[in-house]
Amino acid sequence: MKKFVALFIALAFVFGLTAPALASTPGELLIWADDNRIEVLNELVDDFEEEFGVEVTLVEKNFGDILDDLAVEAPAGEGPDIFIGAHDWLGELIENGLVEPLDVPDIFYDDFEEVALDAFTYREDVYGVPYTLESVALIYNEDLVSEPPETFDEFAAIVREISAEDDKYGFTLPQPDPYHTYPYMTALGGYVFHYDEEEGVYDPTDIGLNNEGAVRGLEMLNDLYADGSVPYVDFDTMEGLMTTGDLAMTVGGPWLQPAMDDAGINYNIAPIPTMEGEKPQPFVGVHGFMISSFSENRVLAQALLTEMVATEETMYEIYEAEPRPPVHLGAAERVADDEIIQGFLESGAEGRPMPDIPEMAGVWAAWEDAISLIFTQEQDVQPAMDDAVEQIREAIE
Repeated sequence: MKKFVALFIALAFVFGLTAPALASTPGELLIWADDNRIEVLNELVDDFEEEFGVEVTLVEKNFGDILDDLAVEAPAGEGPDIFIGAHDWLGELIENGLVEPLDVPDIFYDDFEEVALDAFTYREDVYGVPYTLESVALIYNEDLVSEPPETFDEFAAIVREISAEDDKYGFTLPQPDPYHTYPYMTALGGYVFHYDEEEGVYDPTDIGLNNEGAVRGLEMLNDLYADGSVPYVDFDTMEGLMTTGDLAMTVGGPWLQPAMDDAGINYNIAPIPTMEGEKPQPFVGVHGFMISSFSENRVLAQALLTEMVATEETMYEIYEAEPRPPVHLGAAERVADDEIIQGFLESGAEGRPMPDIPEMAGVWAAWEDAISLIFTQEQDVQPAMDDAVEQIREAIE
């Protein structure tokens, strides 16, 4: 790899391309990253510049702006060589010719959580170096629940017992919210789109949100709403109940930690209880580093990502800059004593990457409406989900 990098740099200097890069420029590297990753990359690029003799420019971007900016600027010759992003952008990025597959060494597959690599894999190609995952798990108040339930029956018994008290609730979810409800649909066989293992792609014509397993899981959860054990509340209300100590359990992600920490809640993380012996599979979101298809420096970008970013030390430093579950196995081992991080990692390892195909955009509205009708007892599960799937088919056709 290094001899190809050296040749690439030499050619760049022949053509006098030595000014700092404000766009992808031969012989230099331009990286788009958010504020937390910039902090780590600042030190990393100094080492890269010293080792390879190539200048690296960092541009700070709001994470939520990167996808839209890339779509506009990269084709115009003003985009980066490397950018960070979410795995569920991948379908749009590939469809629009904006992302380059990586040539990863074999050892790469031994260094990362399988679900994280799956998230950045399309067909047989890997498109990103993952650094963190985001998933939901069971969050419980240890002052109200001494041992987290392992099965849905145990869970339902605890919920009903605590909710029978005048001033406490055993459990609730933010509603109507497909994302947080999804684990209860997957345990017994529900899915959004069928994943073709051989092809490595999702099939948008095969929707499993109204199949037998999805409906059974929703019915089990809905029993707790129907008998008044679980209140139907929005996110802010759920978070408020958790931070005042009035809610024993919820399903949520790392985004709930700051509020609970500030409130001094004695909480912990556990897997979502099994349903009839089967494990729920929450959505998993993965963030990583990718290479633009419009990069003038694909060899250099590949070298930076595989030789300096995809290392235990760099991944641990990224974790330290923003403590989110690291997907590099070595970095994760270094935070093995953090029960919260390990809890989210364990839940995420059982999960499914959020489908990364553009058709996913046509799913949410109808699904949300169906969940609202079900948990407010306005419609039974099967007809509500049948209607939702029909609307989803129409939206994505």
